[in-house]
Amino acid sequence: MSAPLWFSELLQPQHVSSAQIEQLYAHYQFLERWNRKINLTTVKSGPEMVLRHYCESLFFGAHLPGEPTSIADVGSGAGFPGVPIAILKPACKVTLVESNQRKAVFLKEATRGLPNVSVLVQRAEEVSERFEWVVSRAVDPEEVVALVSRMAANIGLMVADDDLEVLRKYSDIAWSEPLRLPWGDRRVCVFGRST
Repeated sequence: MSAPLWFSELLQPQHVSSAQIEQLYAHYQFLERWNRKINLTTVKSGPEMVLRHYCESLFFGAHLPGEPTSIADVGSGAGFPGVPIAILKPACKVTLVESNQRKAVFLKEATRGLPNVSVLVQRAEEVSERFEWVVSRAVDPEEVVALVSRMAANIGLMVADDDLEVLRKYSDIAWSEPLRLPWGDRRVCVFGRST
């Protein structure tokens, strides 16, 4: 079933192709079905879910500096921001790191058609692989910062304004200027590089 008009119209400002919109809609439908059985997101289906999860993740992915070749999405949960990033950047290998077994099963099922996505079912602290970027949006930012020296040289976070002061105390990371998410509620994207 192809994506309905309301879904496509919400995503079009994110500069995604019609094929990418269809891939995102397939994930959205999968998420709706599974969310009835296990709690993957508290955001209600419909436009709010598309804006909060898909549009924010696509905006974040579009502003990742350079052309990343490998990304680890720590605490991926329902697949955000990792799945939209993987769809937006098909040449980039995206690894969804999720320690919750049931969420990891969802992620494996939901990403079967995405050849550039893999799922690691373990705690991020136990991951031995290295990546170009570590990204996250629903995990304590300080926990993700602690992974940088071991997992990747670059970090990207979607955080609340309140978290910015906490991040600035990490002098071993050169942080970019925060980039405000256009959908309100005082959230920003921030990118950093280990120094």
